[in-house]
Formats: sequence, structure tokens, C-alpha cells
Amino acid sequence: MKKLTDALRDEINRLARKEVKARVTSLRSASAAYRREIAELKRVVRRLERRLEYVERQERRRAEKAPPKNLAEGAHFSAKGLRSHREKLGLSAADYGLLAGLSAQTIYSYERGESKPRPAQLAKLVAMRNLGTREAERRLALLKG
Repeated sequence: MKKLTDALRDEINRLARKEVKARVTSLRSASAAYRREIAELKRVVRRLERRLEYVERQERRRAEKAPPKNLAEGAHFSAKGLRSHREKLGLSAADYGLLAGLSAQTIYSYERGESKPRPAQLAKLVAMRNLGTREAERRLALLKG
């Protein structure tokens, strides 16, 4: 009787190993395919991050670049206009100043009429006149981040 039980046990073990091997083989190949796919996705993400960093650097340089001084020629400065534009954009004086390359205190003094901008500063303010809310927020995010 011992031989029969040993033979049955051996056959069950052999069939179980065969079944496990078949299932593990398919799982191994699926796992390898997933690993390859993940590695490719990581490469794509790295490439895209590098491209994004490059574009952000270019945009930051473009945003920080001083406008031409001849932009201020013939331009009229109005303290009330400056304040209304800042409020239209929904920005604080500090944020507006950051976009224009000026300090918050300078923006406040211009708005109160305590001082007037020099031609270089007026050129920066004139360049911001056609700036919309979304563009201002995007530039501000680039300058802060």
C-alpha cells in the first residue's frame, strides 16, 4: 500500500509543479513586459521634464528681459491707471512689482502719486499694459517657482 500512496503523492506533486510552472511562466513574461513598459515611461517622463525645464528657463529669461527703452517714448503715466490695471489683474503690489521688475513699495508710491517712473521703469510698466490675467498668473508662477 505504501507504494501506491507514494506513487500518488509523487504524481500529485509532479502535476502541481507542472501547473505552478505554467502559471509562473506567464506571470514572469507579463512582469518582464510591465518592467520594460515602466522603464520606457520613466525615460519619456525624464525627457519631458528636461524639455519643460528648458521651456521654463527660456520663458523666465523672456519675462525678465527688459523692454526696449523707446517703448516709453510718448507714453503717458497715470497713477490711477496703474492701480486699476493692477486690480484688474487681481495682483498685489508685490506681485505686480515682481512682474515689472520693481519693488512693492515703488508700485505703491506710483499709485499714490508720490513719485513718477523714470523712462526705464515706465517702459516696463508700458510693456505690462497689454498683459492679461492668465498671462500674468503664468509669468508670476514662473518667476516665483
